[in-house]
Amino acid sequence: MGYQLIILDMDGTLLNSDKEVSEENKKALQNVKDMGMTVAIATGRIFTSARFYARMLGITAPIIACNGALIRDHQTNEVVYSNPIRLEDAIAIAKLCKEKGVYFHFYNQEQFYIEELGFSSLKYHDWNERQNESDRIHMEKMTNAVEFLTNNAIEVLKFVIMDEDPKKLKEIKEALDEMKTLETDKSWYNNLEVMNKGVSKGKAIKRLAEILQITQEKRIAFGDNYNDLSMKESVRTFVAMENGEEFVKERADYITASNDESGVAKGIKKYILL
Repeated sequence: MGYQLIILDMDGTLLNSDKEVSEENKKALQNVKDMGMTVAIATGRIFTSARFYARMLGITAPIIACNGALIRDHQTNEVVYSNPIRLEDAIAIAKLCKEKGVYFHFYNQEQFYIEELGFSSLKYHDWNERQNESDRIHMEKMTNAVEFLTNNAIEVLKFVIMDEDPKKLKEIKEALDEMKTLETDKSWYNNLEVMNKGVSKGKAIKRLAEILQITQEKRIAFGDNYNDLSMKESVRTFVAMENGEEFVKERADYITASNDESGVAKGIKKYILL
């Protein structure tokens, strides 16, 4: 039985180290689309960033963003699914981060909120400088995140916490897990990602696939990090990248080449373009 839905993580998977899609990957994706298959993005990134790549690649399926906290159709702008963090929890997360002295930012569908530029927000800022106005990610600088969240009832889909001290991140994760209303995950060695309870890429894939009416045995997913592992529960085949975390590769159905060697294209050729 052939595949009908291909789900792709972005960073470390579809994108190479320069945050570009290789020509080999582009060609493979075009080939499967020409065969009538659906390609979808499942990323931890903010929706607007994922939309840029979806448009560039001609991907029409709704985008899974913020690790599954959001599913949104980028053609119609319809929000298919949204599961934001409760405001009181968002305030508690911000307080904890400030107490621990770690970098953090959070975002909703289109807005990126920071107290200072650093880590990945600095990369987004630099990326913005090279884009047209319509493709830029809107970034708002706050003087104090706790006060801002207390005074503004905004939707928060995801927090990203970053620090080079693994002990600090471990302590923060333990404190957040005790709250029982949040999900914590990782997409890099020095980060911690926080979403509302029940959010994961795997669950979002199930929701999207139900809308598309594509059964589990016709789904294949590609990923490289801890936040991708939940996809395995929602697909027939989970393919890990050679550059991926060992924990993830050990649980994959297949390990393809690295993201810098067009591993997505090579995996597609193995399973689909036989």
